[in-house]
Amino acid sequence: MKLKLNILFVFFGLALFNHTVFAADKSATQTLVIIKDFKFIPQEITIKRGQKIRWENREKLQYHSVWFESLGEEEPDDYMFPDDESFAYTREFKKSGTFPYRCGPHPKMTGTVRVID
Repeated sequence: MKLKLNILFVFFGLALFNHTVFAADKSATQTLVIIKDFKFIPQEITIKRGQKIRWENREKLQYHSVWFESLGEEEPDDYMFPDDESFAYTREFKKSGTFPYRCGPHPKMTGTVRVID
């Protein structure tokens, strides 16, 4: 009986370890920001240099964009439409710093990306 319990605990421990390692690997390279109810969730996010952020539009009927206006970028003309292949936007951050952004068509929707070394 003790042997069966020990095997069960070892199996459970390995399963938990594998889940933790693989979950950490995924979050280490790409972070998700949800767009819902005219908000970026989370509104402020801190990542390491070289990581990516993926913004996903989870609105039912509304289109949005991600615009880093303070970097001198032009307003995007391709919007993230719900229920379409273009519902997401991904960006890699190669420099450290603080990067405010907003939704082009909805200027009150704002967010901030902080990139650390």
